[in-house]
Amino acid sequence: MKDPTFWILARASGLTAYVLLTLSVLAGLTVKSKPFGKAVRIPTVTDLHRFLALLGLGALAIHGTTLVLDSTIKITPAALLVPGLVPYRPLWTALGVLAGELMLVVYVSFALRKRIGVRNWRRLHYVTFAVFAAATLHGLAAGTDTSHRWAIWLYAGAVGAVASATAWRVLTAGAARPVAARSARPSPVPATETSTGGTGS
Repeated sequence: MKDPTFWILARASGLTAYVLLTLSVLAGLTVKSKPFGKAVRIPTVTDLHRFLALLGLGALAIHGTTLVLDSTIKITPAALLVPGLVPYRPLWTALGVLAGELMLVVYVSFALRKRIGVRNWRRLHYVTFAVFAAATLHGLAAGTDTSHRWAIWLYAGAVGAVASATAWRVLTAGAARPVAARSARPSPVPATETSTGGTGS
């Protein structure tokens, strides 16, 4: 009988990586929408967002390593870098590889933010939505735990939370624009000041 240790670790680390990715995305979405008002400082949420992403990459590294060490499916180290080389459900595992690589690119961009510019850095951060979508499809279609009800609820909860936070971010950003536009307009001069200024007595 084969030792299932690596297979169990691979499944656990994969689900852990997905949960950490979800939490990182949620933290990133609350940076500017600030649903908790002044209770949470933006730098604190930003640091948490980055830390969760790093933990997610660590769990992803364990996920890939244990898959290579496990003998249930023959996976080479090259298959962790090149999408489509995994023989098991190649399309969905390729999405997982792409999600991991893009996740790494987004994380590295934190250190390059000043070089590439804040605007480009923010545009690159939109890739996180593609990472989350690819990771979700990978887990649902390639994960062996999706036959369990708790796993379906896990993915449904993650998608629902990210969709809700995204909607909140869009709505709060849209509400902030008119306020910012009104505050930028010069205040009109009262009529009394104009009339007294023109008497010249």
